[in-house]
Amino acid sequence: MSAAPGGSGAGPGARPARRPAPQLAASAGKLSRPTERMGDRMDFSLLNDEPVAASEGDVLGSGRAAREIAKLLHDSRTATPFTLAVDAGWGMGKSSLMRLVEAEVAQQRDVEVVWYNAWTSTGGDALEGLIKSVLMSFDRRALRRALHRLSERRTLLTAIGATLGVVLAPFGVAGLVDRFWQALSVDARSRNDMRDALRDLATEWAESAPYEPRRLLVVFIDDLDRCSEETVLAVCEAVKVYLDIPGLAFVIGCDRSALGPSGLLRDLGPTGSAFMEKIFQTSYRLPAPGGDEVQAYVRHCAERSGLRELLDDDLVKLIADRSARNPRRIKRLINGFGLECSLNPVWARFEPEAVIRTLLLQYLYGDFYRILVTGDGIHPNAAREFLEYRTARRVLGQGVRPRSEDWQTTVACVTGHGLAEPAPAPDLESWTAVLARLEEELPTAYPALARDQNFVHLVEEWLRLPQADELVQRLREGGVTPVVELRTDEGTPRGSGGVPARQRETYAGLQVLWVDDRPEGNRSLVSYLEGRGAEVLLAEDGWSAERVLRSRPVDLLLSDIARGADRDAGLTDLARWREQERFVGPAVFFAGRVTPARERQSREVGARITASGGELLQYIDEAWEEIRRSRP
Repeated sequence: MSAAPGGSGAGPGARPARRPAPQLAASAGKLSRPTERMGDRMDFSLLNDEPVAASEGDVLGSGRAAREIAKLLHDSRTATPFTLAVDAGWGMGKSSLMRLVEAEVAQQRDVEVVWYNAWTSTGGDALEGLIKSVLMSFDRRALRRALHRLSERRTLLTAIGATLGVVLAPFGVAGLVDRFWQALSVDARSRNDMRDALRDLATEWAESAPYEPRRLLVVFIDDLDRCSEETVLAVCEAVKVYLDIPGLAFVIGCDRSALGPSGLLRDLGPTGSAFMEKIFQTSYRLPAPGGDEVQAYVRHCAERSGLRELLDDDLVKLIADRSARNPRRIKRLINGFGLECSLNPVWARFEPEAVIRTLLLQYLYGDFYRILVTGDGIHPNAAREFLEYRTARRVLGQGVRPRSEDWQTTVACVTGHGLAEPAPAPDLESWTAVLARLEEELPTAYPALARDQNFVHLVEEWLRLPQADELVQRLREGGVTPVVELRTDEGTPRGSGGVPARQRETYAGLQVLWVDDRPEGNRSLVSYLEGRGAEVLLAEDGWSAERVLRSRPVDLLLSDIARGADRDAGLTDLARWREQERFVGPAVFFAGRVTPARERQSREVGARITASGGELLQYIDEAWEEIRRSRP
């Protein structure tokens, strides 16, 4: 990334000029921010979520598939009507492929296209909107002739009566389409007659081509899997109206699994499933892009946003792999980088490489980032602890005499977690047992992360930064805190897949005691609980918590584990209170580090443990249900 030059006369020792506050440029969503270490001025551009519409923007190489699908549609015009589903998961490029197909097929002679975004309509509006969109593609003369024929149908005389007097008036296409829809929406019998009228209209239009055997109308329906069940069924009903009309082809973008028996339409039953199979006659499953293609896409997005010079090849590969090769996730990740660097003043004092690598840890390895930021007063830097463990894992797992430096690291890692020093003589069985005991004391995520070469490389490079220790300290002071998975105001967990909303008084009457020597880190969760009716009492040590337990009833205990130099303070306190019967209710440990040993110890004192804010709320829900059932 190139940085704009600073103010004139800014020589060594000169006082930097006063810079403007961060702001959004009016032209292209460009974010500008001044920084101390990240250049005198750096510009970031937000990436929009619009699909690719032309071949020059086709970085992922969907053009070939688009050309083949367009040719298939054109060559199959005598087989119309039919429906083709473009099937792929969220953010995998359905809309882009469909836009490319639209651009290809629109170049053909006597082919018309209609684009309809189902997400913009609801319920019955979707039925009307889609049918009218198709009708708008027919010319005015054909629509007038169809209305005349329709008026002659005896079953529709009442419905069309008010229309006959104005059919010959100078209505445009939109007005004629509205008349058509008025007749269609009278009743079921009218719709049957309307189907015949539509067939006549479409057949006349399709067969009016001067050169081709049949004209073709391709209707693109996008974002169907993002709609409500009511809207999905309304759109499918509209498609059904046209399924026996020649000259029409539907291309529908959706995630078939989201619309299947285990997805959005799970309550339809066998009849409904058969109906959906009739609508989706054939499907093209959009494959995930290849490794080289998705890495090129990451570079393309980084270039457009202004971050390209901060991403080396290893970081590009890491982003591609950890984003599951999902184009939308990649764009959101790049936008997140830009916004953080632009708007969060904590980054102003750090080098660009430090910023981008720290944000990669936060976005791509959230569990480890929580461990890094929360700390426990005993292991000051989780990144160094992890790399020491990786060395110990390699040494103890091989059972052969290592280099002196690696052995010293291994011994320091083992003894630093309260275990006896391993025997210096190589012994695979003995050393394997030591490794097993060591992993009992380490975060549960470490063994899997040690096998992730992308993560190992990211942490190694991050620790080589001269500002690594300062970064950890700044993060723990609250400059950039880990994301806590809270629920929306309606009470639905984010990403819950549509769990029914709950009332704001979810925890009305719940008495919570939260013990933590750093209560500021739990502020958002405490506010969430109190906002839904719970009373939350705070204590920073076991002595203060015991005073609360002696003075008033407590339904639920939330606690940390390590406090200061005492790595087991929370466990010890709860064990004592259980023994004294001072507190016998449900308890949850909310800790930055969850290890197999801590999981076992938590079970022994009748408690649960988690490092996730979302999982903590789930445990609170379950405990509250038990508490309410036990109350008279």
